[in-house]
Amino acid sequence: MTVWHRRPLEPGYHRRVEKLKDVVRRALYPAYEHRVVKSLPADRIPQHIGVMLDGNRRWAKAVGLDTAGGYQAGADNIFPLLGWCEEVGVKVVTLWLLSSDNLTNRPPEQMASLLEIIEGAVESLGAQRRWRINPVGALDLLPDHTARKLKDTAEATSDIDGILVNIAVGYGGRREIIDAVRSLLVEHAARGTTLEELAEVLDVEHIADHLYTKGQPDPDLVIRTSGEQRLGGFLLWQSAQSEFYFCEALWPDFRRVDFLRAIRAYAERERRFGG
Repeated sequence: MTVWHRRPLEPGYHRRVEKLKDVVRRALYPAYEHRVVKSLPADRIPQHIGVMLDGNRRWAKAVGLDTAGGYQAGADNIFPLLGWCEEVGVKVVTLWLLSSDNLTNRPPEQMASLLEIIEGAVESLGAQRRWRINPVGALDLLPDHTARKLKDTAEATSDIDGILVNIAVGYGGRREIIDAVRSLLVEHAARGTTLEELAEVLDVEHIADHLYTKGQPDPDLVIRTSGEQRLGGFLLWQSAQSEFYFCEALWPDFRRVDFLRAIRAYAERERRFGG
């Protein structure tokens, strides 16, 4: 019987293989991405995309950075995403950066650094003068300086004729619905409408007109990164008829090719609108 002896691998073999794979990917992906873009039907592009930017902390741990480093890497990936959205013709993008639950269940020092990074990201996006920034969420739950930064950027970009970018900070879907109902009741109380009269006419549009995203189209597509397959309270009301795309990549690693695959998957689906 012949016995074959496997030669030991040279030191650094696996590292060189991975480097070679990366070179090949970098060489081939642009051509692949170009073909995907060309194949997208213009009449099947989502007009409103919601994105759950998930996986920043896990990414930081995987690459040996602290939590703040993960948040910053995630913030840095927002600018490319908006460029990709412009490229294919998306009109509205909602980015969930911070939930209302996070404000109370994250360590104060971690939350302080995250809010600082969010402020810097929003200011940077506004300085581009390409996109209209619109904060959505319970801004009253945020520190005054953070809420002020969001409002100032929204005011400074209100005249921009570009993508409408909803920045969801201090956002929770249940909280949004509660705020909408509260606003509706206050409005009708000011008109002198009784609860009985309101109950007789109340419909879906009454609630929709008081959401943080009032006047906007509901999201056609909701993307969540990091492999998690749940909404977690994101756009609960608005996503009733949305399509969902779950991506394994952690948010800082989310690439143009991942985005284009999500758009292609959406374009290939037969939307049934809840049917």
